[in-house]
Amino acid sequence: MIEFLNRSYVRTALVGLLALGLQTTFLASASLAGIVVQLMLCLAVAAGVSGGSERGAITGFSLGLMFDLVLSTPLGLTALVYGLAGFLAGYFNSLSINHPWWLRSVVVGGSSLIVMFVHPVLATWVGVDGWLTTRVFKVAVVVGLANAVVGLAAVPLMRWSLAIKRQERLAPPPEIYA
Repeated sequence: MIEFLNRSYVRTALVGLLALGLQTTFLASASLAGIVVQLMLCLAVAAGVSGGSERGAITGFSLGLMFDLVLSTPLGLTALVYGLAGFLAGYFNSLSINHPWWLRSVVVGGSSLIVMFVHPVLATWVGVDGWLTTRVFKVAVVVGLANAVVGLAAVPLMRWSLAIKRQERLAPPPEIYA
């Protein structure tokens, strides 16, 4: 039983379900400047920062699909956007050889800010009206700043969830040796 619970996909599913519960209950009613903090997006981006582009995309897609099942948006839209967010965060984080703690927070916040612009554009593209307004700028900035702060705890949580060992995360990317 312990071996089953120590698998990365089981850990990630449990963390995702807990975050989904927090997102849809507590965070839905507690807003920051009239804007709901996006915990599920923060975890998707933190997975990309801690695990790289591929793990970030897969984890982001999975967390987005979980979130899609409780939203009234077209199924798969949030999964697509969160998968893209995890990939972008992993890519942006891989551009730096040295990964100080503050840079991870900047990548989480910046990736969240970018994705909060992409999400309404894609929603409008698939036919959902009313998302692309001037309020998007305020939402993107508030979510980006909030996720930068929450990212300080989310990155280590996702590193544990994805079962990333210390040697693996400290190793330089293979592109350096090419």
